[in-house]
Amino acid sequence: MSGAGAGERGPLAALAEITPRYGRAWLVGGAVRDGLLGRPTPDYDLAVAGDVRGLARELGRVAAGHAFVLSQQFGAWRVRARSQRWQVDLTPLAGETLEQDLARRDLTINAIARAIGAPEAELIDPFGGLADLAARRLRSVGPRSLQSDPLRVLRLARLAAELGFTPAQQTLELAARAAPGLATVAAERVFAELRVLVCAAGAVTGLELARELGATAAVLPELDALRGVAQSEYHHLDVYDHTLETLRKTIELTADPAAVFGDLGPALGAVLDEPLANELTRGQALRLGALLHDIAKPLTRGLGAGGQPTFFDHDVRGAELAKTILGRLRASERLRLHVAALVREHLRLGFLVRRQPLPARVVYDYLRRCEPIAVDVTVLSVADRLATRGRNAGRAVALHLDLARRLLEPALDWRRHPPRPPIAGDELARLLGIDPGPRLGALLCELTAASYAGEASDREQLLELARAWLASGVQAAPRAR
Repeated sequence: MSGAGAGERGPLAALAEITPRYGRAWLVGGAVRDGLLGRPTPDYDLAVAGDVRGLARELGRVAAGHAFVLSQQFGAWRVRARSQRWQVDLTPLAGETLEQDLARRDLTINAIARAIGAPEAELIDPFGGLADLAARRLRSVGPRSLQSDPLRVLRLARLAAELGFTPAQQTLELAARAAPGLATVAAERVFAELRVLVCAAGAVTGLELARELGATAAVLPELDALRGVAQSEYHHLDVYDHTLETLRKTIELTADPAAVFGDLGPALGAVLDEPLANELTRGQALRLGALLHDIAKPLTRGLGAGGQPTFFDHDVRGAELAKTILGRLRASERLRLHVAALVREHLRLGFLVRRQPLPARVVYDYLRRCEPIAVDVTVLSVADRLATRGRNAGRAVALHLDLARRLLEPALDWRRHPPRPPIAGDELARLLGIDPGPRLGALLCELTAASYAGEASDREQLLELARAWLASGVQAAPRAR
């Protein structure tokens, strides 16, 4: 068997041939479940009675993949195809028999097994997982299944969001008792589950279940703190329900960009499908932006004229809080900065609605200040606006959507062809007799803006603008917030 052939055929065919040399192995967990549901999966879990290390290394060799230790403590190995189209986790059998191993798993639908090399129809199901799959039910394997690893509470909510299954009542009670233990679970594991939950089709339902079970209070208390925070008459929901509604609208917008943005939909969809960080695309990261966009409102709430609630600077403080939250969850620096920028800039488009039609300079300023998330935050602003249905909502939504459509096209163009100074810095310094430094940098920014806005059509006009700018005594270009 060639390595390339094994990689192309997937890991199960390779395992069927090589496993007998190392002992016995069973496919368990999500791969069995998803196969029965007709859901493709690139992730496989194996319980192995035999030489885990030898089997993993052999699989890595024949599949032209990479085998490495996943957990010294539990003797687990992972094999990942070089193409990264699949990965296999191999773990020693937990207990003396397969049934004892399955008894330690979380839910019955994850406690179904199939021996490697056996026909797909030959399933081992000691806890009634097949019946629960048919009933679309999430049921714990035993009374301590969730307590033994509190992360499983969050996984319960995640699977409800992914599969649309309903947890059994007794399982809900067990999960609620186990939820406080989530505070002791490693942040990396929590974020791995939370990330998949937020990306699920039923993310809003899953988050609500997580809150009801007490999981959110343990891992994302800032989200729980939004409940009951009343807003102004321009909102119809409190901050918590508005946040979930914004997430719902974000999911709808990213699923079908053309529904709101028309002919720009395909180009927008391509941007949102770009990989970003932490195994998330830009569109998936936008869901985190929606979830955290108003996260600082409880910290900034005040009362304005007539007793109306105000939330001044919740965008700025929210950006810092978003970075803190994602840092606590051990998200990557790139994701932290990206989501923080979404939170910081989510109000900017709305502030421009009353200034329509926008001068080209204002469009340039919007795009520059929002770079590199101008496309993403334009979509977020629309989701936020659609989730706000208080006083005068109809006209406000129409105006906001019109402006968002007008700004999206230049935002997409900016990503493809970012504006550049129309005259090189060293040449400009020589022609005007100024030294390199902040003043020259500010002048280059000014000329770039002028060129973008069409205020100068040729080199001589640009130099004239530059001399006038220098004569005005301006020392620096305005900073993006």
